Amino acid sequence: PQFTGKDLDPNQISVGSDQQTGAVVINFEMKGDAIGKFGDFTGKHIGDQLTITLDRKVISSATINSQINGPGIITGQFTQSQAQAIVTVLQYGALPLSLQIASEETVGATLGYDSIIKSVIAGAIGLSIVVLFMILYYRLPGLLADLALVLYAIFTLAVFKIFGFTLTLAGIAGFILSIGMAVDANVLIFERVKEELRAGRMLSSAIDIGWKRAWPSIRDSNISTLITCAVLFYFGSNFGASIIVGFATNLFLGVLVSMFTAIVVTRTFLNVLVPTGVVNHPALFGLPAGSIASASLARRNSTV
Repeated sequence: PQFTGKDLDPNQISVGSDQQTGAVVINFEMKGDAIGKFGDFTGKHIGDQLTITLDRKVISSATINSQINGPGIITGQFTQSQAQAIVTVLQYGALPLSLQIASEETVGATLGYDSIIKSVIAGAIGLSIVVLFMILYYRLPGLLADLALVLYAIFTLAVFKIFGFTLTLAGIAGFILSIGMAVDANVLIFERVKEELRAGRMLSSAIDIGWKRAWPSIRDSNISTLITCAVLFYFGSNFGASIIVGFATNLFLGVLVSMFTAIVVTRTFLNVLVPTGVVNHPALFGLPAGSIASASLARRNSTV
């Protein structure tokens, strides 16, 4: 620009009226060295347009009718409010203003670093309570389920990393909910195994039968959850609800991984330990003393 707001005298900018026509005009005047420069500029550009801009937006554009060596006026078909708006722009542009930082806060990606940290802490506390409950109530199977849960968390986070999913606050909620689904599957399986042990079956048979009988319930509940996730993803995508999409995506992946860890990993741990004989103590399954031994004896007696 040839001139800026600093070249204007803010005390000489005002709304006035043409003495002959009574039309609304804008009075202005330059200050200091800008007076002479403005006079030379207008003298060389008579008939050209003089444009006033603010933030690269045109506020007003007028034709230079004569050389201006002092006070000048801007004429046009202005209303009083339009003229006042232009005067305000010129006055603020003429004032030497500077910005001062009153406060500053860095906000992390998605919903903010603080919210993510608090959510992770809440999830860790909940997970710790679940781990402790599984060990106290289900003993050895609970411990193995907790180990499978650790693998589940590693697998799920690895999938998020590989496919580049953003772990938003809604995504963390879906992830934590899928942990609950994984624990729920283990609870169903272990209760079935304990029922088979109480019925007098051998440990290896109780594990196999317990898994087979718990599988339909686990399968149906997880499929229902996957269908719900698909519906949430569809409507979230179509209505631009990214939070719902993130929740549905993370829950969907978490449920798939939880089914794998609950059905395959935990069962593999038990099947590896059973032949060694170190897990035949009833207390390791939360059963009264002699439960497994008496079951084995009953099976042998019935066979004889």
